[in-house]
Amino acid sequence: MNDLFQPGVRRREVWAWAMYDFANSGYTTVVITAVFSAYFVAAVAGNAPWATFAWTLALSVSYALVMLTAPLIGAYADAHASKKKLLWLTTLGCAGFTALLVFAAPGALILAIVALVLSNYFFGTGENLIAAFLPELARPRALGRVSGWGWSLGYVGGLVSLGASLAYISWAQAQGQGASDFVPVTMLITAAIFMLASLPTLTMLRERATPQPAQIARNAWAQVRHTLGHLRQLPDLKRFLVCTVLYQAGIQAVITLAAIYASQVFHFTTQQTILLVLLVNITAALGAFVFGHVQDRIGHVRAIALTLAGWIVMVLLAWMAPDERMFWVAANLAGLCMGASQSAGRAMVGLLAPPAQQAEFFGLWGLAVKLASILGPLTYGAASWITAGDHRQALLITGSYFVAGLWALRGVQAARGHRAARRFAQVGQGA
Repeated sequence: MNDLFQPGVRRREVWAWAMYDFANSGYTTVVITAVFSAYFVAAVAGNAPWATFAWTLALSVSYALVMLTAPLIGAYADAHASKKKLLWLTTLGCAGFTALLVFAAPGALILAIVALVLSNYFFGTGENLIAAFLPELARPRALGRVSGWGWSLGYVGGLVSLGASLAYISWAQAQGQGASDFVPVTMLITAAIFMLASLPTLTMLRERATPQPAQIARNAWAQVRHTLGHLRQLPDLKRFLVCTVLYQAGIQAVITLAAIYASQVFHFTTQQTILLVLLVNITAALGAFVFGHVQDRIGHVRAIALTLAGWIVMVLLAWMAPDERMFWVAANLAGLCMGASQSAGRAMVGLLAPPAQQAEFFGLWGLAVKLASILGPLTYGAASWITAGDHRQALLITGSYFVAGLWALRGVQAARGHRAARRFAQVGQGA
């Protein structure tokens, strides 16, 4: 198995890297998807007419902040070889502001929004930094597999955090407590698991990058402008970033609004929604693990195209589902595709990014994903508004992003892009 890794990389270090996916997945599962989102709308904002809009706006602000700073932080990390130090900072930031949500009582709207924006900002920034370690650990032919290991372990981490939270919720409800009593405590549980599970990464993962004198001489803004000015020399990466914005817009809409779709169209209860999230995490873990191996065998472009075709089928199934039985099939297909496509996208960027500027280009990838995180949910929201609350039509409209992403992928050639990335190294040094 060691022939899958870069020289000097041991299996335990790859495991430590993958543990960060395990650690941070609890944040998105518990805070963004399953528990705090509904509590924010119902309790913190008091079910006000603007409550859902406030939730999506807060997330959009945090994504916009990541978009603005991700390439700059990446450029700084490359120049100073400081990915590991910055990862410490983002981990402490996300865990700390998640813990602060313990004070998000009914009516504490400002505190909840500020803590949500900052915790999600640190989460998104850390996500880019940990991804930039991938090409330092895995050989090009194994990027898909190693990325898949991380994503699959990540979904297991989401299950652990959600399971621990639900165990506490069940106990609290048996004691007669209400949501305003037990939901804030689950924020402490999530923050603690995040911090503890990230310790193997923060202590065992090595920083192999070396400082780049030419980049240190520039400030981060100048380095990003310099890179963007030469991006035409990386046409495959440039096109793939456009493709990423398109298909990730569809994925982010599904992640953000699946629970709302289930409750509005099929009248899911809270328990059914939680079960839905649990099962989708399991199928997503399977998708990431299995498809990482498939990706390295059939090629990155074909693998991503296959997952996008799966997403299109999922949208059609959920759109035309006459009852919840077909919706359950669609939801589990979404899980498989989610794990596979998320893992595949990260591996693809690792293949197409210049070796000396991994953090900077993963920052650009993070910018594309966060732009999609704003675009997809807002498109769904606007579509549901225009169609007078027809969530089926909103899903179908938003699903067109997967078709557009598949079309944009047609011009990407992974091997050509990898060769171009190697040549681009001289540009990154100031040539």
